Amino acid sequence: MGDPHGVGVVGLGFISRAYLNTLADHPTVRVVAVADLDAARADAAAATIPGAEAVSVERLLHHPDVATVLNLTIPAAHAEISGAAIDAGRNVYVEKPLTVAFPQARSLIDRAAAAGVRVGCAPDTVLGTGTQTARAAIDGGLIGRPFSASAVMVTPGHERWHPNPDFYYVPGGGPLMDMGPYYISALVHLLGPVRAVIGAASRLRDSRVIGSGPRLGQRIPVEVPTHVSGVLEHADGALSTLTTTFDGVATTAAPIEVQGEKGTLAVPDPNTFDGEVRHLALDGPGWQVLEPRAGYVAASRGVGLIDLVHADELRAPRASGAVALHVLDIMTALLRSAEEGRRVELTTAVDRPAAVPLTPAEDWLSASASEH
Repeated sequence: MGDPHGVGVVGLGFISRAYLNTLADHPTVRVVAVADLDAARADAAAATIPGAEAVSVERLLHHPDVATVLNLTIPAAHAEISGAAIDAGRNVYVEKPLTVAFPQARSLIDRAAAAGVRVGCAPDTVLGTGTQTARAAIDGGLIGRPFSASAVMVTPGHERWHPNPDFYYVPGGGPLMDMGPYYISALVHLLGPVRAVIGAASRLRDSRVIGSGPRLGQRIPVEVPTHVSGVLEHADGALSTLTTTFDGVATTAAPIEVQGEKGTLAVPDPNTFDGEVRHLALDGPGWQVLEPRAGYVAASRGVGLIDLVHADELRAPRASGAVALHVLDIMTALLRSAEEGRRVELTTAVDRPAAVPLTPAEDWLSASASEH
């Protein structure tokens, strides 16, 4: 099996714990270094990981035992940290979105290719049994030819629970850039890449009030659209409709539905790894829950990085930089379409990622991920 693959983590905010819980005990990866602008937070994280040390970002990027940098910084810092890691000859796995601006992301992917290193990007939730079971059902012909899908995300806004929600309401934030990657990545897995989009957007309020933490009651400005709708034209002709909003209360709509000639699939929340996939057949007896038939079972954040580590020349990483670049292209094109009032064709194309076979937890938590 060889020595574990060395990982360095930059950014130790809220989401980092989920990643560290997944990676800490995995036999083929080892967290060797952590870094954060808050040195105390880095020290606290390192104390929970046997063998890890808290270091500066510069030291981490050039640490001799770090092969892959896990970039969990805020979106505005994604391009800088990922670019520095690539320039240091390290692979990168970054939280979504890949960057806040499309030209930055394109540059990162080009630089990585020139440097001979890999780029992966969240979300990896779409590699779980929820999205992958739905994909297997579609690919197996259960609903016939798919021609339409809908994806809906409604929330009143993250300022209600996040103590420092400012970055959700500046460029790079908003409901589309924050939550859109989950839904759009799932749609790409389910129906393939997108060739063009039409978007519309609005902003309900110019400011928000923080609802928790030490800044409770503080008002923050809103600089981006907080409601975005769009139509995605997939390369094979299917049409998806997308709604993401920070302005609503709730919805009874399925997070994702896929319509086919012979039936409909209701797909669980792509921000989770599992959940029920429900099928309604034309002239069938009613909604039926499908047994999991594909995906990493009981997966958690970090499985995409493990998948990247075990990818080889025969299989690209499933949560790849190429997919993330395409997803960012879709999102920025939707916002541009909304601003300019026109249909926008994409500048990227991507192969549909390899499907994930049904992989029990004991297998993906071991070295056998390389077999798929």
